[in-house]
Amino acid sequence: MEQVTTFFNGNYHLITIVILSIFLGIEVISRVPAVLHTPLMSGANAIHGVVIIGAIIVMGSAHDGDYISLVLGFLAVILGTLNVVGGFVVTDRMLEMFGKKKKPSAK
Repeated sequence: MEQVTTFFNGNYHLITIVILSIFLGIEVISRVPAVLHTPLMSGANAIHGVVIIGAIIVMGSAHDGDYISLVLGFLAVILGTLNVVGGFVVTDRMLEMFGKKKKPSAK
């Protein structure tokens, strides 16, 4: 527990920036028109691919007793993967809306 307290005390300014960026991201995304969600989601998928690679590198280079890096890296891999897969599913469904409609077969 002392290691966690030391981490937070030493990096409180970075933690504050992350929290503020979360609020800023939510505010920016909530103001994006619905027409732009598909192109922006494709860009977000690419960015989260980079996040997944970075998280894997962090987990691979973590020291044996550094459980904070391992847990945060694992969470980043899981959440980034969920976001990428979900983004591709939603993008695929939205692109199907613009495809040719199938004609009903005559019997």
